[in-house]
Amino acid sequence: QPLFTRQGKSLALTAGGRDYLDQVRSALALLAAMPQHRRAAQRRRRLRVCAPPTFARLILVPELGSFTQAHEDLELEIVLSIPFLDVNAGSADVEVRASDAAAEGDMLLDDVVLPMAAPGLLANLPALKAPADLRHAPLLRTPIEPWRPWFMAAGLDWPEPTDGPRLVDLGLTLEAALCGQGVVLGRPSLARQALAEGRLLPLFGPFTRPQLLYQVAPHGGDGAAAEFCDWLTGCCARIAIDAMALVQDRLHPPPAPATPEELSGRRRR
Repeated sequence: QPLFTRQGKSLALTAGGRDYLDQVRSALALLAAMPQHRRAAQRRRRLRVCAPPTFARLILVPELGSFTQAHEDLELEIVLSIPFLDVNAGSADVEVRASDAAAEGDMLLDDVVLPMAAPGLLANLPALKAPADLRHAPLLRTPIEPWRPWFMAAGLDWPEPTDGPRLVDLGLTLEAALCGQGVVLGRPSLARQALAEGRLLPLFGPFTRPQLLYQVAPHGGDGAAAEFCDWLTGCCARIAIDAMALVQDRLHPPPAPATPEELSGRRRR
């Protein structure tokens, strides 16, 4: 039995539809008064977070479980921006961006940069023991983290490298380094998993500041935006400390325990 007829862009009840509505009107009124199927959705708040791809993949998503477990009433949406090309994902309640220190927002990672490389690459190169030894190594390039400032801090009057592909993303340069394609000027916070597993090795200092720093700013009026920013700031502070500890351990490992023969020789002396 047809209940509706279409009139242009609108619908109208047929004669049968009007008769049927008279019979079920009271039942529909009861359902409308108790919308059980909508209650869970009505309780949930929504929070839209915009972040650069590398930060989202290597920092945000691995930590996200602790936030979602503590905020089960919150529907979280993560969208990506492309900072170097000045492409963002539209309006967001929270925005993470890579900016210089003068930009508006709270700094997330008190980071440094230093050369890192995969063990497989190092095995095929002359020993890299000091900054000047990088003349023997392929250097990975990205406009987001140029080499020239680090060269100057290391006392090297070298121009910016011009060989090899130009990768417009920090995550891509780390992936290329993991594949043994070259030495990366990397941030310990972004490379911490690879450093912990020995898939990337820090080579030497100096430690210099990144050209751009990750910052976070809440744009939404809901208190969930401020809660998220506080949580993310705490996570990033811990990550930065842990990552630097990994670098220091790799660059300055503790002395190996003495062998029984060495201990015996010391006692004789």
